[in-house]
Amino acid sequence: MGATLKSSAAIFPANAEFGDVIKGLPVRAGECQGVYCSHVLEHLALNDLRTALRETYRILSGGGVFRLVLPDLEREARTYLDDESSAAAINFMRATLLGKEDRGRSIKAFLREWLGNSHHLWMWDFKSLRTELQGAGFSEIRRAEFGDSVDPKFCEVEDASRWISCLGVECRR
Repeated sequence: MGATLKSSAAIFPANAEFGDVIKGLPVRAGECQGVYCSHVLEHLALNDLRTALRETYRILSGGGVFRLVLPDLEREARTYLDDESSAAAINFMRATLLGKEDRGRSIKAFLREWLGNSHHLWMWDFKSLRTELQGAGFSEIRRAEFGDSVDPKFCEVEDASRWISCLGVECRR
């Protein structure tokens, strides 16, 4: 990626680049050979996800790889359905970050909620995400596992802990 995007939190490697995939990235069409996305898409509303997928498709070169990991709705739903305890619903909501246990009432809490984007807005399983990826133009869509990409550059940015019990997907433009 040739463009320099504005930096964000220090928790990312020094060579990470940042931008707003919904507003459009300052990257020329077809400029990227690969895009990696870890635990981001579940924080987007449905229509924003569709915009993000189209933008990712736009910036990838022909044959470019899009690799992503996010929570697995199917796995979480099965865990919920298999949980016979009275806490099953609470456990599901906590695991999926869909609910809120408390709602802050201060202005600081409001701003943190409004700007923080820490809760999940939409959850995905493989079949529904595959449909969205196909709709954006992607092909060769497959389930991925940590470290199994044919492109070794993804190994430089993947973190094994972010793949545990999650859904990984790899596809091509």
